[in-house]
Amino acid sequence: MNQNYQKELDRLLDTLQREGRTPRLLLHSCCAPCSSYVLEYLSQYFSITVLYYNPNIFPQTEFETRIREQERLIAAMPLTHPVSFVAGAYDSEKFYAIAKGLEQEPEGGERCFRCYELRLREAARCAKTGGFDFFTTTLTISPLKNAAKLNEIGRRLGEELGVAWLPSDFKKRNGYRRSTELSKEYGLYRQDYCGCVYSKQERDRRVARRQEEGQ
Repeated sequence: MNQNYQKELDRLLDTLQREGRTPRLLLHSCCAPCSSYVLEYLSQYFSITVLYYNPNIFPQTEFETRIREQERLIAAMPLTHPVSFVAGAYDSEKFYAIAKGLEQEPEGGERCFRCYELRLREAARCAKTGGFDFFTTTLTISPLKNAAKLNEIGRRLGEELGVAWLPSDFKKRNGYRRSTELSKEYGLYRQDYCGCVYSKQERDRRVARRQEEGQ
């Protein structure tokens, strides 16, 4: 039976509202478009710090473009509670180390799961050292990401490092659709590949096939 992470989140948010608390949340973000709906939604309940830590992104210019867009969006959105931003290091060598031997894996496989863990471990570490009440990620908003795996990894890392994981499946309740609406509203740059060199290569192959079929 599939676990309903949105209902878990609903119950937690109801509890926080009854207690009258505004906890601190460390939100790992993969990009501005994915964070748009999540910030609109969660800033009603949390004091948020966005962590952009994505050493998988290729090339570095793409990494830097996404940082600029994330900062621009945070400055432009009318959010319930103030949101701060932290840019992580471009640790690309760490990504290539965890991807070694899995370069030919299709998107959504073991290489992606290792990438999830790399990014979420840094988010959990930052949440712990920064004294945050919770940590989570925007990644579950994507229809192409495995929300169950992300929640499994996040919960395990939270238990390991001693910081609470915020369960989520942000694509629920039209979250992904809302993110596309907000992206258009704020004129956000939307990349057409996940971010790593392997997803870019896969994208390039798809484009080449379509071009050949169109000839």
